[in-house]
Amino acid sequence: MKVLVTGGMGYIGSHTCVQMIEAGITPVIIDNLCNAKREVLNRIKNLTQTTPVFYEGDVRDETLLDRVFSEQKIDSVVHFAGLKAVGESVAKPLEYYDNNVNGSLVLARAMRKAGVKSLVFSSSATVYGDPASVPITESFPTGATTNPYGRSKYMVEECLRDLFYAEPDWSITLLRYFNPVGAHPSGSMGEDPQGIPNNLMPFIAQVAVGRRDHLSVFGDDYATPDGTGVRDYIHVMDLADGHIAAIRGVGNKAGLHIYNLGTGQGSSVLDMVNAFTAACGHDVPYQICPRRPGDIAECWASTAKVEADLGWKATRTVEQMTADTWNWQSKNPNGYE
Repeated sequence: MKVLVTGGMGYIGSHTCVQMIEAGITPVIIDNLCNAKREVLNRIKNLTQTTPVFYEGDVRDETLLDRVFSEQKIDSVVHFAGLKAVGESVAKPLEYYDNNVNGSLVLARAMRKAGVKSLVFSSSATVYGDPASVPITESFPTGATTNPYGRSKYMVEECLRDLFYAEPDWSITLLRYFNPVGAHPSGSMGEDPQGIPNNLMPFIAQVAVGRRDHLSVFGDDYATPDGTGVRDYIHVMDLADGHIAAIRGVGNKAGLHIYNLGTGQGSSVLDMVNAFTAACGHDVPYQICPRRPGDIAECWASTAKVEADLGWKATRTVEQMTADTWNWQSKNPNGYE
């Protein structure tokens, strides 16, 4: 099986490509490298003894997509490509809608032209907004998003839903991620954000390795056990395996398939700081700051549906997430540079 992986050089995409190769699936990567490094291709080769076919370019380039589909016999598409920083999305909403929404529409048109109708979309738990309760099931209402990034994911979901209703021979899978963290256990691949990290784990890792002075903890007065925000952190390797489960389980079955990918458990910001302290062997300095607008108190997944339908379940612990992150960051203090 040959799968086109858009954004395949990025954090989640690259780990998924490694797991695909290990599973006997052939990834073909397209990436414009705006949030990724070319060195990733070498790391994939070193881990798998395989160099994936790589097209450098933008998913909004329909001519390029037409060429990829004509040169490769693609069976399915996993669509990761897109911008993903919540704060940046507030400052640059048009860029986010162009990249994330328009890019997905261009891709879907090219797929239809090529007769490829199996798509796994990298969505997000942000589509649920501020949930009325936890755990969050796939039947919860969506659309009450709190930032342009979340709205862009919701808009793409709605576009793909309408596409399926119009053309029900498609297999469209929406995977709603919770909070991906961790790194490949070899320490050779991990998260390498450009500039100041937008997510908790890479920020903790950069503080621990000495690149930053301290971590800012936004709010300690939430209605949670220790007052800090609670999230469902999932190891990127479990997340990668979830994509393979989706491709194999429903990728050739017409339908609109929607799944949460999380662990079903919540951990607070201070839980993660403490776990990272244990992993790296020294304190991670932090300061309590005011809450950020748009942040919610707690958010974690119900995973009953994906476990029942696809037989997939996250198995890696918070201790593994932090240990693998530290292994990556300590071996690569400046990321892929």
